[in-house]
Amino acid sequence: MFNFKIVAESKTTRARAGILQTAHGEVETPIFMPVGTLGTVKSLSPEELKICGAQIILGNTYHLYLRPGCDVIQCFDGLHGFMHWDGPILTDSGGFQVFSLARLRKVTDEGVLFQSHIDGSSHMLTPETSIEIQACLGSDMVMCFDQCIKYPACRRDTRDALDLTTRWAKRSKDAFESDKNALFGIVQGGMYKDLREISAHDLMKIGFDGYAIGGLSVGEPKDLMLEMADFTLPILPDEKPKYIMGVGTPEDIVAMTALGADMFDCVMPTRNARNGQIFTATGTINICNARFKNDIEPIDPECTCYTCRHYSKAYLRHLYLSKELLAYRLNTIHNVHYYMDLARRLRKAVCDGRFEEFRGKFSKSYIV
Repeated sequence: MFNFKIVAESKTTRARAGILQTAHGEVETPIFMPVGTLGTVKSLSPEELKICGAQIILGNTYHLYLRPGCDVIQCFDGLHGFMHWDGPILTDSGGFQVFSLARLRKVTDEGVLFQSHIDGSSHMLTPETSIEIQACLGSDMVMCFDQCIKYPACRRDTRDALDLTTRWAKRSKDAFESDKNALFGIVQGGMYKDLREISAHDLMKIGFDGYAIGGLSVGEPKDLMLEMADFTLPILPDEKPKYIMGVGTPEDIVAMTALGADMFDCVMPTRNARNGQIFTATGTINICNARFKNDIEPIDPECTCYTCRHYSKAYLRHLYLSKELLAYRLNTIHNVHYYMDLARRLRKAVCDGRFEEFRGKFSKSYIV
C-alpha cells in the first residue's frame, strides 16, 4: 500500500517533488507535518487542520502510550478514529521523549527502563514495544526506536549511540509486521560525517521504506546542522522519502528542501503561536508589540487563512494580552496555514522548474 514516487526535480539543486501513497491517502512532498503530540494539534480541530492545508500529522508514541494508553485507543481501532482524523499519521518512536522527559532512565542493549514524567511509574521501552505501540496507534509511517545523542557529544559516546541505534533498527524491522504501512530507519551519528555515513549505510543494508535524519536541530549552530544534512541526504537512496526530524524554521525548510529533503516536522508553528509569535511572508512578528494596538490590517493582507480573512492585528493583540483562549487558536490557524502554504509553494516551484527563483525571492523577503 505504501509507495513513494518522484514527479519533478530541480535542475540546479537537489530539490524534488513527490507523492507518498498511504493507506489513508496521498501526501504531496515537500511536506510539513504539524505535530499532534497528544492526539491533537494544539487548539485546532481536524477540520481546521484540513482547511489550513494539512495533509499528514505527527503523533507521539511515548506520550500516547503513557496517556491515555493503548487500551483506550484500541477501543477506537487506532489513533485515526480516536482523534477523528482520516488522513495519514506518522508517529515517532518515543526515543527522544524517553531521553528528554523521563525522570530516571537506564539504557541497556534491551531497551530503556524509565520513570514516567507524569506519575513516576516505571516502564520499559524496547524496539519491539515501540513497534507494538505504533501498531496499536495505526500509524501510516512508523519510526524505528533509536538512541538520541545530546549536543555536544564526544566521538565515543556518539559511536556507541549509533551502534545501539543500528541494533535497535534491525530489531524494529524484525518486529514490524505490516504490509501496508511504512517503516523508517533513523540516521544518527551526531556531528561526525564519517559516523553519519556509517549509520546511513548500516540502515540501508537492513532496508527501510523511508529514511529519517535524527539528531539535528538539537542546539548545534545552524551552519553545522545544514552541513550535516548536506552531507547525509545524498547518501540515502533517492527512490525513498527523506525526512529531516525536528526541523524547523521556514528558512531551514527552504534550505533543506534545496538539499533534497522531502518531509519536515516541528512544534514551532503551534508553540510560537501560543507565545504570540506569528510567521509572515517577510519574517516573524510579535503580536503583543505596541505598534499593533490600533492596526486595522490583518497579519498578512495576501494570506487566505481564516484569521487573516476576518481579524485585525489590533484584535489579535487585544486577545493575546487579555489571555483569551481564542488568541491561541487564531494565531495557530495562521501559523499552520503559513507552513502548509510554504510547502505548497516549494512544491509548485519545483514542478514549474523555478525553484532557484523561488528560493532567491524568499531569501530576500524573509527577515530572520
